[in-house]
Amino acid sequence: MNVVGVPKTMDNDLNCTDFTFGFDTASTLSMEALERLRDTAMSHRRVIVLEVMGRHAGWVSLYTAIGGAADYYCLPERLVDIDDMTAKIKTAYSKRKYALIVTSEAVDLPTTGAGEVQAKDDFGHILLKDRAVGEQLAKIVEEKTGIETRYAVIGHMQRGGEPTLFDRVLGARMGIAAANFVHQGKFGVMAALQGNIVVPVQLKDATCTLKTVSREWLDIADTFI
Repeated sequence: MNVVGVPKTMDNDLNCTDFTFGFDTASTLSMEALERLRDTAMSHRRVIVLEVMGRHAGWVSLYTAIGGAADYYCLPERLVDIDDMTAKIKTAYSKRKYALIVTSEAVDLPTTGAGEVQAKDDFGHILLKDRAVGEQLAKIVEEKTGIETRYAVIGHMQRGGEPTLFDRVLGARMGIAAANFVHQGKFGVMAALQGNIVVPVQLKDATCTLKTVSREWLDIADTFI
């Protein structure tokens, strides 16, 4: 079939494109949630864990943590270092009497059965609904630090609502590009944002592997967090 694709996913995990539309909206919502949690963490002198979506790629957790000035972040691309996490949370709490953690829903913790055979859905994806990563992480932090720790799960609210300005403009540009590719007879491609230009890329290249958080981005986040 003659096909032209556009990169629509909140996970930002498609190759060959700098951004997918939906990602900015989802990450902006989770960043706003983190800012709201900061108020209650500050007033009640607690640590709060915010669990965000992200099965294989931790882009939402990464951007939320950087944009929302979290004290620690957890994502699937890197094993959670419990000792490092608790040390940084203790340091942050000692300075201002509260701390914030952002975690992707699919990270492996000592309590989530890492390495065990886990139930999957009809598409072969591991079911995440019963893993309760945010809750388990909060228990670990409270046990290791002795500081009262709560958790919040933003869940599917990230997948709906009004899109941000960035996503509206990006979606419009992708739609125009896709229509032009059809008119030009360029099939088997996806509209991709590279720099500030929308270009055609091969569908097979865009979908052959997932775009996960790179070492460069981890270094950027670690500079602040």
